[in-house]
This record gives sequence, structure tokens and C-alpha cells, in this order.
Amino acid sequence: MAQKGVQLHRETFSCSICLDLLKDPVTTSCGHSYCMNCIKSHWDGEDHKNIYSCPQCRQMFRPRPVLLKNTILADLVEELKKTGLKAAPADHCYAGAGDVACDVCTGRKLKALKSCLVCLISYCDQHLQPHYDVPQLKKHKLVEPSKKLQENVCSRHDEVMKIFCRTDQQLICYLCLMDEHKGHDTVSAAAERTERQKKLEGSRQNIQQRIQDREKDVKLLQQQAEAINLSADKAVEDSKKIFTELIRLMEKRSSDVKQQVRSQQKREVSRVKELQEKLEQEITELKRKDAELKKLSHTEDHNQFLHNYPSLSALSQSTPSIHIRPLSYFEDVTAAVLEVRDKLQDVLRKKWTNVSLTGTEVDVLLPQPEPKTRTRAGFLKYSSGITLDPNTANTLLLSDGNRKATYSSHPERFTGAYQVLSRESLTGRCYWEVKLRGNGVDIAVAYKNISRAGDKCRFGRNDKSWALDCDDSRYKFWYNNVQTPILGPMSSRVGVYLDHSAEYRVQYRVSETMTLLHRVQTTFTQPLYAGLRFYCYGESAELCKLK
Repeated sequence: MAQKGVQLHRETFSCSICLDLLKDPVTTSCGHSYCMNCIKSHWDGEDHKNIYSCPQCRQMFRPRPVLLKNTILADLVEELKKTGLKAAPADHCYAGAGDVACDVCTGRKLKALKSCLVCLISYCDQHLQPHYDVPQLKKHKLVEPSKKLQENVCSRHDEVMKIFCRTDQQLICYLCLMDEHKGHDTVSAAAERTERQKKLEGSRQNIQQRIQDREKDVKLLQQQAEAINLSADKAVEDSKKIFTELIRLMEKRSSDVKQQVRSQQKREVSRVKELQEKLEQEITELKRKDAELKKLSHTEDHNQFLHNYPSLSALSQSTPSIHIRPLSYFEDVTAAVLEVRDKLQDVLRKKWTNVSLTGTEVDVLLPQPEPKTRTRAGFLKYSSGITLDPNTANTLLLSDGNRKATYSSHPERFTGAYQVLSRESLTGRCYWEVKLRGNGVDIAVAYKNISRAGDKCRFGRNDKSWALDCDDSRYKFWYNNVQTPILGPMSSRVGVYLDHSAEYRVQYRVSETMTLLHRVQTTFTQPLYAGLRFYCYGESAELCKLK
């Protein structure tokens, strides 16, 4: 009842506008009291209507009331302040539907500030104070407000469950320990929490590491996308320039052909017209001569005929007969242009396939597994047409279209290890086979920027190359100068399956059913190149043509 009375005082002496204790209290004619500044501000907002109302009961006033300080109420508030009276809590301090309410408050409950795991009670700010002041209560465990405190109480014995039964994997109270859980593996709930907390931290570390790895992968993918975009943009720009040059060249050739045809046309037409004029002059002369002869032939006087006959001029030299060729003056030009067109189309058809196939395969989202059925046919669909680069060959003789390498003492090769790289880079999924003749050959893949001199340039003796050593009737794998023995029968043909995006390389002994020799899983940061290295003079290895 005392608490209810205090609550009544708080509500009575609080301003309903600012929810604080009254300051310079004034009372309207309807009986409600407010802080003088609060009601003035409220009415200032209604001034444009010339109608003023009470914020609580909505009674209308006209004109605006002149309010005077309620001295009696003001004195009473001051006296109550001395007794420690505080303002009524604001509405947002009371517990709502989704809030944890104080278990001690009566009437309208305030929000809980903390829950006690010992008392199993939730407290508002006011009722929590003893847990900060009383020494015995200071030892209690306070947590954020919870509606699930009763879940910590045993439903059978109504006791707090502070023990964890590892046998049954559940929380129990001390009475359960004496009864159905007697003899079970039990620890305190705090001890089990500590143990599981360690596992939880381990799981979190694993998750965080995976997050870092995936963020790194995302960054790499972003870099890959940027590189792809830059490469594609450059290819488009370069091809545009090349095609522009090609079109310009074709236009120039078209203009040259047009100019040559027109020039030849002009010369031929001029020659024809010149000959035509000569013929027309000859026709005119012949007609005149024919007229003279006709006139003479009609002369009746024989003496006159004979007298005039010798005076007739002799005929001029006749123009040779003209032989007109068939109308095919410039058909040979058209035929030549058609031949150029056909050859160009043929070149474009053949080369366009190469242009389409030279684009780097981008397979970065989901690495593809190696063929599940380890048959040779399953790998051949990834076969790559690899040839060796003579510029990298060191004391090696290349033959068979730069597919075969033999240890040779040619003086013009590079110095260092007797090895060679492929001309083509390897990205995406690739498969190739190497045919060995004799022992002492390394089958390798390497980055293009591998060192070219000294012991460190040898395949497998650095961190830029991986090599399968086929020597002394056994296999060994080398990487970064570390040797790994490989058990398995020797073979004259070794297949290599590379999935650059999936970050592994697998080598097999080739037959209809492939035999796994060695698998390497790592992160490739650059395009790879196939490599061969030789130990002994006369040894050879060949990159097989696969069908």
C-alpha cells in the first residue's frame, strides 16, 4: 500500500507534458496542472487556430487563458522534493508486451534491468539496488533480463539445476544427482560450460579461418575478374585496331584496283576513239572518191572520159582490218579479285577456329574433379596440343615438329640444366602424355619465370616447378628441392592431368585403365608450362599426339 501511495504522489505531481516534476506549476480552469513553460509552449503551437485546449481533457478555451503560478502547489512540490520524491517514470520505462517485467513491482510493472540466476527473479533499476549494496546479494550472478529463468529450475524437484549429467547430456539439480542420475558422469554446469566454451572457441576459430580463406578467395576472384576484363578489353581494342588496319588495307586495295581499272579504261577508250576517227576519215575519203568515179563513169564523151581519167588521184593506203576481241576486257580483274576473296575467306575460316580456341578457359567458380572412371578415354577429352619452345631448350635437340626432345651437345643452346619448356601455357583442365625412351627424364610443369641458370633452375629444385623423376627404375617426385619416393611399376608412357583452377596435378601410368602414380594439390598463382629435363646423353622424350 505504501508503494501504491508513493506511486500516486509521483503521478499527481508530475507534468503530463514533460513527465517530470512540476516546475512553476499552473492550473487550468478544468483543474489540471502543468509546468508554466510546458503549457505555454503547447498553446503557442495552437495559436494559429485561436482555440486553446487542455492536453489531458481537451476542454476548449477562448480566448487564451492567462495563467498564474499556483503557489500552494509549488510549495508542496518543493516540500516533496526534500523527501526524495522523483518524477513519474516515462511511459517507455514500463514493461511492454515484448519486454521482461520486474517481478517485484506491483501494479504497472517497470522494465527489468537485470535477472538474477540465484534468485531466479528479474529486477528493475530500483529493486535491483540491494544486489549492489547488500554484501550477500553482491555474490549473485546477474545477467541480461531473461524470460527463461524458470528453465533453470528442475521441473521435478523445483530446485535450481547447477549440475550437468554427461551420461544423459542434460542439466539436473542436486536431488536428481541422488536419484535417477546416481552413478552417472556428472560435473558442475560451470565446468561443462568451460569445456564446451573451449570447443566453441575452436569452432569459431575454424569458422573465422574459413571466413578469411573465403574472403581471400573472393579477393582472388575479384582480381581474376578484373584481369579477365582487362585482358578482354585489350583483346577487343587490339582486334579492333587490327581489323581497322585490315579494312583500311582492303579499302586501299579496292581503291587501287578501281584506279587501275579506270586508268586502263581511259587509255583503251582513247585508243579506240583514235582508231575510230581514222576509220571515219577513210570512209569520207572513199565516199568522195566513189562520187568522182561515179561522175566519170557517166561521161558520154569518150575523149573527155579518157582525158579526165588520168587526173583522178590514187587511193590512199587502206587501214588494216580490225579484229574485235570478245567482250571480256576486265573479267580477268574480277576473276583475280574473286580469287583473293576466296583465299581470304579460306584463311579466315581456318584461322578463326584458332582465334576462338586461344581464349583462356576461365573455370574459377567450382573446381572440376578429375575423371571418376580412370580410363584413358576419360582423360583424352582434355588432351592439349603441346609443343616445345626451342628458345628454352638447353643443350637439347628438338624434332618432330618441336614435340620430341633429345639430349644433344648443340653449342648454341642455353647453359644450365638440360631442360625445355612448352611453347603453350596450361590453364584450366589439360591432359598430355609423354613417351619415354630410356631412363633419366623429368616430366615437369613450371612457371614461365623459373630461373634459367644455376642449380636452382632444375625442375623440382625450386618453388616454381614440380617434377616427376623417372630414373633408376623408380619414380621420385621433386618440389622445392624436397624428394618424395613413389612406389609403382615403371612405364614407358606417363600421362599428366592438370586442373589449374582446382589447384592440383595428377600423374598416371598410362594404359586402358590408368594407374595413379602421384597427386599434387597446391595453389597455382600463374599459368603453367609443361617441361622435360634430361640426365644422360642420348635420352629422349616425346609429347605424344593424342586423338
